[in-house]
Amino acid sequence: MVRRFGRVALLSETAFAAFQALRLRAKHGSDIQIERTEPFNEFETLDEEVRVAAAAYEDRETPSLPYAAFAARNDHPEPDELRDREL
Repeated sequence: MVRRFGRVALLSETAFAAFQALRLRAKHGSDIQIERTEPFNEFETLDEEVRVAAAAYEDRETPSLPYAAFAARNDHPEPDELRDREL
């Protein structure tokens, strides 16, 4: 991450990605923070309600329907409720 500018780069965990991350650190010094991430397991992290809502939204009849409108018409969590929920 280049903290000063608020930019983030997601790289796959390969030697080439490490090479690129180290190049960024060499160029930008301490403004670069390199971190590894954990795999995301939705069955351990999320309630079934969120998984069902995501699947239903992707299977909606009208592709251009925003999620907020979709959730209001169906029995799914509202976007603000999801934003406030910690994983």
